[in-house]
Amino acid sequence: MKKLWPALLLFAVACKQKEYNADLLIKNAVVYTVDSNFTVTNTIVVKAGKILDVGNADTLEQKYQAREVIDAAGAAIYPGFIDAHAHFYEYGMGLQEVNLVGTHSWDEVVDSVEAYSTRNTDGWIMGHGWDQNDWAKKQFPDKARLDSLFPVRPVILSRVDGHAAIANQAALNIAGVKPGQTINGGEIETINGKLTGILVDNAVGIVTRKIPEPTDNIIEDALLAAQKNCFSVGLTTVDDCGLPYTMINTIAALQHKGALKMRLYVLLADRKENYEYLFKRGVYKTPGLNVRGFKVYADGALGSRGACLLKPYADQKNWNGFLLSSQQHFEEVAKKIDSGGFQMATHAIGDSANRVMLKIYASVLKGKNNKRWRIEHAQVLSPDDIKYFGDYNIIPSVQPTHATSDMYWAGKRLGTNRLKSAYVYKQLLKQNGWIPLGTDFPVENINPLYTFYAAVERKDMNGFPPGGFQPENALSRAEALRGITIWAAKANFEEKEKGSLERGKYADFVMLDKDIMKAKGAYLPHIKVTKTYINGIKVYDKK
Repeated sequence: MKKLWPALLLFAVACKQKEYNADLLIKNAVVYTVDSNFTVTNTIVVKAGKILDVGNADTLEQKYQAREVIDAAGAAIYPGFIDAHAHFYEYGMGLQEVNLVGTHSWDEVVDSVEAYSTRNTDGWIMGHGWDQNDWAKKQFPDKARLDSLFPVRPVILSRVDGHAAIANQAALNIAGVKPGQTINGGEIETINGKLTGILVDNAVGIVTRKIPEPTDNIIEDALLAAQKNCFSVGLTTVDDCGLPYTMINTIAALQHKGALKMRLYVLLADRKENYEYLFKRGVYKTPGLNVRGFKVYADGALGSRGACLLKPYADQKNWNGFLLSSQQHFEEVAKKIDSGGFQMATHAIGDSANRVMLKIYASVLKGKNNKRWRIEHAQVLSPDDIKYFGDYNIIPSVQPTHATSDMYWAGKRLGTNRLKSAYVYKQLLKQNGWIPLGTDFPVENINPLYTFYAAVERKDMNGFPPGGFQPENALSRAEALRGITIWAAKANFEEKEKGSLERGKYADFVMLDKDIMKAKGAYLPHIKVTKTYINGIKVYDKK
């Protein structure tokens, strides 16, 4: 009997090894792999944080013995959603401020600020999210009430798009802003020789640069709060556009200690110190963090009339908006970014800004290429300029909810004819055969299912308009799903490691309570995420 024990022990160990050759097996699901064939199957197998296999349960259950087996009971599973254009850190910081999204009047804004001030009694008051286009009086507000309520305490409240803000006199005094002062690429509004408090584009920075830097604890709280909300809507990767290089070590440290599990693709802001950092260091790449490009701003936003147009605004004669920097600056940074082998991503809203940047890109890219330079938003285009995207493999990185948020007033800004070549996502898709989708949160809601819905239905949450806004530019459901998964990954040079559920890729996936590929269109924005996984580990559970 004693002689049998070593043999039995070896046999037991062998059985144990054979028994657990996978960590997780999820069966009885509807698994949208989003591979090149758009394969739909029913089982997914995970080991060591990566997809070990996908296929039919009859085969895979015979092949693998997993430590955990989950019966999905027919639930739909998709690759983890990727937001190709957002502001993750800014969103997190906004969660610490006055939330003004959805306010219906300037009075409501001020009331919200006053209520916030009673709970947070020290320092600057900051808020975000107001939009005068949602108010009965669709004009920029005046700072008079803020001055009355806060004669000493500085207040600055940013518009929903981040391209305009209103500051009270205390904040303007700290920044040294004077009536009649001008700034390139921005506007300091003055009426009858008096400051109204309205600052547009580059003018906003005059004030915000005077705000004290947040503490490390505040930054960590912001990032983790943003992560929590993003996981709840199925996001597993977010492109954070326009960060300072100083955030890289902060993010990396939080990821290293396991607190920050969200994968981030970071585009650094168009600043000298950021160029110096990345050119000296080179591409920064870990499983959770990828830094290999720069975010440049060509112009402002349409809602605040900062977008640069070829012809004047339909609702403001003799006003075309403006570029935020000189054309020479854009030419110089394009050549510099290209020389380092980095990616360039440029915010361009107006047709003039898009034309300037597309021509600069063309002069540097010189034909077909795989550099994946991006135009963020590509919102208003001259029909003559759309061809640049295909001719030079320029990626249009778009946000479908912008179309359904702007549709109520965009025609007033642009006029009927110019509106026809705005938000033309289907036309842009045809240029390269693929198109990444995002939200631009916190400008829009963080939910990628709203992106999906807006892309395929071109309607608001109430189903308006009945036929969809410019429905000829709607995407198919398969195209929209690719846009928030594999095409978004491709825009980040990450399509070989994420964006589809294929062997060897990260086990990042999401489970929904309804199938977005089959549900009625009106129901799409009401579908909920039930579970979110990163590396095969559950990071969100609706229960």
